[in-house]
Amino acid sequence: MSGGEAPRSVLFLCTHNAIRSPMAMALTRLQFGPLLRADSAGIRPGEEVSAMAVFVADELGADIAAWRPKGLDAFGEYYDEGPFDLIVSLSPEAHHAALDLTPKLGLAAEYWPTFDPSLTEGSRDQVLLEYRTVRDGLAKRISARFPRPTAG
Repeated sequence: MSGGEAPRSVLFLCTHNAIRSPMAMALTRLQFGPLLRADSAGIRPGEEVSAMAVFVADELGADIAAWRPKGLDAFGEYYDEGPFDLIVSLSPEAHHAALDLTPKLGLAAEYWPTFDPSLTEGSRDQVLLEYRTVRDGLAKRISARFPRPTAG
């Protein structure tokens, strides 16, 4: 993939695959449907997706309720659909892994520093505000980074 080409596939990578990367994946799928293959994984996958992430993603119509966090081992040594055009890492730990995975699992890697909203303390409303801020930041970044691909 050269610098001028729009990626047709993206892997979002974070630490636990329970908040940031599933939201980014779902927002990408919501916006682009089958025109842009999107998936997500975590370096140390958690047990389940965050209920707060499910709630705020659903507010925009992105459904991650059935998502089960997965690690990089889910892609196996030979990923059936070939390498992703781009790996977008959302945490420092994930970015180190993304660089190691290029070009085997992804042809290029980018780092989008994204706050982990699970670190937020305070009332439920304060925590929800941080989750929404992360969600909206990801949605804005996705729209800006990925031009609408054309079918065919």
